[in-house]
Amino acid sequence: MALHWSHLDMDTRTSGGTEGPLTHDISIGPEDAEGEKQDVSRGYAWLAGAIGAAISLGVGELADRLSESLIPLVTGVARVFVDWTPGFIVAESITRIGAIQTTILAVGIIVGSLAVGGYVGTLARKNRAIVPISFLFFGLVGGFATARSGLTNAGLSWLASLIAAAIGAAVTLGLLDVARKSALAKGSAGVSASNFALDRRTLLYGSAAVSAVALAAAARIGRTSSAEVARDELLDSVVIGNDGQPVVLPDGDFDAIEGLTPRVVSINPDDDFYLIDIAQGRPPEVNPDTWSLTIDGPHVTNPVTYTYQELLDRDLVTTEVTLACVSNPVGGSLVGNAVWTGVPLTELLDEAGIVDPNNPNHQIFSRSVDGFTCGFPVPLAYDGRTTMLALKMNGEPLPISHGFPARLVVAGIYGYVSATKWIEQIQVTDFEGVDGYWIPRGWSKEGPIKTQSRIDTPLSGRTLCPGRMTIAGVAFSPTIGIDQVEVGFTRVLEEEDQQTTEWIRAELAPSESDETWVQWRLEWEGPVGDWFIQCRATDKMGITQGPERVPARPNGAEGFHTIAARVV
Repeated sequence: MALHWSHLDMDTRTSGGTEGPLTHDISIGPEDAEGEKQDVSRGYAWLAGAIGAAISLGVGELADRLSESLIPLVTGVARVFVDWTPGFIVAESITRIGAIQTTILAVGIIVGSLAVGGYVGTLARKNRAIVPISFLFFGLVGGFATARSGLTNAGLSWLASLIAAAIGAAVTLGLLDVARKSALAKGSAGVSASNFALDRRTLLYGSAAVSAVALAAAARIGRTSSAEVARDELLDSVVIGNDGQPVVLPDGDFDAIEGLTPRVVSINPDDDFYLIDIAQGRPPEVNPDTWSLTIDGPHVTNPVTYTYQELLDRDLVTTEVTLACVSNPVGGSLVGNAVWTGVPLTELLDEAGIVDPNNPNHQIFSRSVDGFTCGFPVPLAYDGRTTMLALKMNGEPLPISHGFPARLVVAGIYGYVSATKWIEQIQVTDFEGVDGYWIPRGWSKEGPIKTQSRIDTPLSGRTLCPGRMTIAGVAFSPTIGIDQVEVGFTRVLEEEDQQTTEWIRAELAPSESDETWVQWRLEWEGPVGDWFIQCRATDKMGITQGPERVPARPNGAEGFHTIAARVV
């Protein structure tokens, strides 16, 4: 007799002279479509497998929080996805959704893991062996994904992943066993169906709650990394400026305009500076006490290694530089201006005995502790632009997410060929035949930042009141500089051939150098109507942005940033 428990009907029926509750829907002992006897319902089995998978992920997360030699299972698998996904897909995701792609990928991996775990639970209704076999496979996948990272101890990664898988399998089998034993107990001892339903639901909901708490708590409890401790100590004790005084961040002349990006992007208390990297939401935690930077390669004569303290003790320089991601779309936010403090890269290269600083066939090839690599021609470091091993950002030690303890900052070229965070090695090598991380994925070998401008305020689609209003934004063309920004106004008419665009020159705010963006503004008397408003910048070489839209891949987006506005 099948034992039904999901939906109890309190009506009764007579069967063979006996009365009993009429039950239907999910059951713990129905016959399946093929007529085979089952002792656990499909819904219960799915939940049991999903809970087991959630517990496994929680254990993997907790292991990371207990040891600096491990990374979470989700982070490791996400990195495999990024490394193995075709470059055009990665480029499209960054362009369209920016840094949030890491969160979406992590959520997708978690949801997918729970779904697969649930499916394994349903298969186990017929064959219990499928559970340990499947979880062992997942453990091997997790071990491979985490052990391949340069941030982990490979042996510990394999061990932690297999332990997490074993615990998940044990939880799944345990929940299935409880259901089967409860079914047998009911059949032999006459346990009421309503009490059995309550017990099972209590067990399921309790297990689900435990797994949810495990996933949430594991991400928050545990160790404070040595990197965090060291950075906090530096924040309390180190003055930043090269004159022995803390850096005073400059204000922009137009900072008071509501909605306009400030001249210097804040990192404290809110980190508004863009983040794009391959760390998948979990930046490397590098202890500066054990960290070092090595400069070597076939085109240096005196390889050198520096400790963090040796670099801090040098005469540091401080300057503003605008950095941009090559995936920044027209009008996008993957660009930022900050005050950087560090050691001129040319000083370190000279100490390493660079063979020929003017040879365009040589490159400065850098490597991060997480395996990221990139390179740019050696002459760019010696042509007068800012090329720095940065130790500080906006007057404080680099935030961990921005490369603590050290990173490269190079003015005028996109980050994918220059801005190595958590850097540990610089090699001077041949330009051809040695490619950085993104080059085989379809990006250009060289990445000069293209001239771009954007409208920050008003936002597109807003309804505006007629009369005087401020149009404002930023423009950049490092290391060339911005000569002028123009704003175009096109009234939307019924007949397209009657549309004309009026271009008006905007006012530029002062900037520290040609290596930074400039704020711009225009006071506009907005007539009633529907409008397209766009902007274009002209650099100091007299070259104006072109209107044609060009995608970000392979070497940066182009086109006018355009917004729609209705004045009523």
